Amino acid sequence: MTTLLKVNGLKVAYGGIQAVKGASFEVREGELVSLIGANGAGKTTTLKAITGLQPVGAGDIEFLGRSVKGQGSWELVKQGLVMVPEGRGTFTRMSITENLLMGAFVRNDKEINADIEKVFGIFPRLKERRNQLAGTMSGGEQQMLAMGRALMARPKVLLLDEPSMGLSPIMVDKIFEVVADIAKQGVTILLVEQNASRALQLANRGYVMESGEVTMSGEAAALLNDPKVRAAYLGE
Repeated sequence: MTTLLKVNGLKVAYGGIQAVKGASFEVREGELVSLIGANGAGKTTTLKAITGLQPVGAGDIEFLGRSVKGQGSWELVKQGLVMVPEGRGTFTRMSITENLLMGAFVRNDKEINADIEKVFGIFPRLKERRNQLAGTMSGGEQQMLAMGRALMARPKVLLLDEPSMGLSPIMVDKIFEVVADIAKQGVTILLVEQNASRALQLANRGYVMESGEVTMSGEAAALLNDPKVRAAYLGE
C-alpha cells in the first residue's frame, strides 16, 4: 500500500520543554491507524505539528511523498490533510449548514451541495437541524458536525484528535460507529484516542506513544492483546 503520511524523527518543544522527542510512524492508503497513549504523552502536539499548527523543532513530515514541514494549515487542507481538532472547534454562531460550507472553503467545484447531502446521510441528526446554530447543540452533535465539516474538504488523510472526549457512553458508541463507517468508505484515518481499547478494536495498525516517543507499534489486534498495553492502557 502507498504511504500517504510519514513522520520521521519528529521533535516538538514548548519553550524549554520537549513534548515530542523523535517520533516516527506512517499511515498507508486505506488504513485506519490508531495512536494511543496516556494524557500528556504528546499525541495532540504531534497532530498539531503535522498540520502546521505547532512549529517543528527537528525531523520531517512527508505527505503524498513530499516534505510538508513548515507549511501552513491552509496549504495542507488544500492538499487533503485535514484534522478534526480536540474540542471540536465548531463555529458556534453559524448554522450547521454554514459550518459544513466552511469545510468546503478550499474547494471551487460544483459538487459541494451534493457532498453536504452525503454528510447528512452519514449524520441524519445534522440534517434534521441543518439551520440550527452549532453553539446550541450537544457536545456529541458538535463532534458529528466537526467530523462532517472535515469530510467536506474531501480529505486524503483524516486526522481525528480525541473524538470521544467528554461524550456520553451512548454518543461515544455512535462516534466510533461513524469512524468505522468512514474508514469503510475508503477514507484513510489517523485516530488519536485515549480510549485505547476502542481505538485498537477499530484500527488496522497502532502506535503507542509514551513521554513524547513512539515506544511500540504493530498490528492493532496484536497490540490489543499485548500484556504491556493491557496493563498500561486497558486497566488490566
